[in-house]
Amino acid sequence: MPTSLIPAPRGVVAGAGETRLTEASGLYAGAGTEGVGRWLGGVLRAATGLPWREAREPAEAHEGVRLALAPELGPEAYRLVSGPAGVLVEGGDAAGVLHGAQTLRQLLGADAFRRAPVRRDRVWTVPHLTVEDAPRFRWRGLMLDVARHFMPKEGVLRYLDLMSAHKLNVLHLHLTDDQGWRVEIRRYPRLTEVGSWRARTKIGHRASELWDERPHGGHYTQDDLREIVAYAAERHISVVPEIDVPGHSQAAIAAYPELGNCDVVDTAALTVWDTWGINPNVLAPTENTLRFYEGVLEELLEQFPADAGPFSPFVHIGGDECVKDQWRESKTAREQIEKLGLADEDALQSWFIGHFDRWLADRGRRLIGWDEILQGGLAPGAAVSSWRGYAGGIAAARAGHDVVMCPEQQVYLDHRQDAGPDEPVPIGYVRTLEDVYRFEPVPAGLTPEERKRVLGTQANVWTEVMEDQGRVDYQTFPRLAALAEVAWSELPAPDGRDFPGFERRMTEHYRRLDALGVAYRPPTGPRPWQRRPRVLGRPIDGPPPAL
Repeated sequence: MPTSLIPAPRGVVAGAGETRLTEASGLYAGAGTEGVGRWLGGVLRAATGLPWREAREPAEAHEGVRLALAPELGPEAYRLVSGPAGVLVEGGDAAGVLHGAQTLRQLLGADAFRRAPVRRDRVWTVPHLTVEDAPRFRWRGLMLDVARHFMPKEGVLRYLDLMSAHKLNVLHLHLTDDQGWRVEIRRYPRLTEVGSWRARTKIGHRASELWDERPHGGHYTQDDLREIVAYAAERHISVVPEIDVPGHSQAAIAAYPELGNCDVVDTAALTVWDTWGINPNVLAPTENTLRFYEGVLEELLEQFPADAGPFSPFVHIGGDECVKDQWRESKTAREQIEKLGLADEDALQSWFIGHFDRWLADRGRRLIGWDEILQGGLAPGAAVSSWRGYAGGIAAARAGHDVVMCPEQQVYLDHRQDAGPDEPVPIGYVRTLEDVYRFEPVPAGLTPEERKRVLGTQANVWTEVMEDQGRVDYQTFPRLAALAEVAWSELPAPDGRDFPGFERRMTEHYRRLDALGVAYRPPTGPRPWQRRPRVLGRPIDGPPPAL
C-alpha cells in the first residue's frame, strides 16, 4: 500500500483501480534514463519472472513502465504516475528516476525485492496513484568502517544496494585505522602485505578478557575499488574514501616504521593493533610522512574519480583522536614546531591537515574530516563531519564550511538499541529506532545562511564489535531506515513526528528487509543467535548529552 512507503514521500494522491503488469508489459527508458532502465529491468525480471521486453518507443510500453527525464522537477526529485496507460516515472535527473523506480519496487510489494520469483502465479499490480517526491538533504549517507573488521567486496556491493533501496546517496568508506589498512597502494606494497591483517582480535570492549586467536584481515585491490565506485555510480551513490591521519595509523606504521615517532618509541616493534580504543602511536609530523601520504592519495584518486557523483570530489582524511603525547616527547616534532613558527602540538596537527587541504584543492578535490580539524582553521573549501555532537557542526557552519551532521550521541549505530541484557556487546547510549527517527540534523540557532551549510546527515557504523555481516546488519537495521526518512523526508520538528505511523509502515518494510536477506534487529529484541552472552561491552547509562 502507498502508506507503507519508506522514506515517506512529500505527496501521494490515490486514484481508483490498479495497473496490472503481465507478460506483455514493456519497459521504456527515455533519453538519459538508459542506465536506470537497465538496472530496473534486471531487478524486475529477476523478482517477477516476467520478460519485461525493452520498448523502443513510449507507446510500446503501454500498460508497462516508462522512464523519462523532467528537468523542471529538480535534482533527485521524481514523479510517479500509475494509471490506465501503465506506470510513468519521471525524474529531474537520472538519480530522481532511480528514486522513483525504487518507490515502484515498494509499491509492487516485498517480493519485488527478491532475486527470483517465489510464486509463479503471482499477479503483479501497482495501485493507481500519483507520487510527488524530492529529498530534503543533498547528502544522505552511511559510513562503513571496514578497517576494524574487514567487509569483503561483495558485502560492500550489497550495502550499496541496500542504500539505494532507502534513497541514500553517499557511502563513506573508512579504509584505514590502527587495526587494518584496506586499500592497495602499489608503490607501498607493505601497507597490505603487513598492514592489512592482525594476528588476533579482542572480542568485545577493550577491557574484555576474550580473544579471537585467528588472524583477521583483507583488503581491496585497486580494481575492487574501481568496481565499487562504478557499481555505486550506477545507483547514483557517491563513494567518499577515508584515509585517517595523523592518528589511527598504527597499521601504516607497522608496515613502514619510519612513519612513526622513531625517536620516542621502537616503531619497528609495532604490529597491527589487535585491540580497541584510542592509540598513542601516531604519525610523525615530518616532510617524509607528507610525501608518503601524497603518494597514497595520488593512487587513491585514480580509483575514486571526481566525476563519479556529486560528492565524489570529497576525500576524507580523518583528523580525529590524535593523541599528541609522542609529539611532546619527540625532538623531531619539537624542531618542526620551531621551524614552522607554530605555537604548540595542536597547531602542528593543523599544519599537517592544512597541507593535505591545499594538496587536494590543487587537484580539484575537497577535503572533509572529523570536527577536530577545525582547530587552527580550515581552507574555505574544506568540509566537516560533526561527530562529537552538534557543536562542531555549528562552529563549522558559522565559519562558512559545509557540514555533514553525524553526532555520536544520535546516529552512531554501533551504540546499543535497548537497555536489556540480551543486546549483543552493548556499546554506548541506548539509541532506539524512535530515537533515530526523532534526530534532527540541523542544529537550532543557525541563521538561514548557516543552515544552508548543512549538506545533510549520515549514520556511522563502527565495527570494533561487529565481526561479520550479520552483526553489521543487526546494528544498522532497522535504524538506517529511520535515518533514511530523516534525511529524505520533510518531517515536522522531532516532538511532532508521527513515530507510531512510522512503526506501522515498518511492518511492511520488515518484509522487504526479509526479502533482501537483512539480519535486522526484530522489534521484540534479538533472536537467540543474535545475542552475545558473556561478551563485555561498554554501556553508558542515561540519555546522551546535548553537545
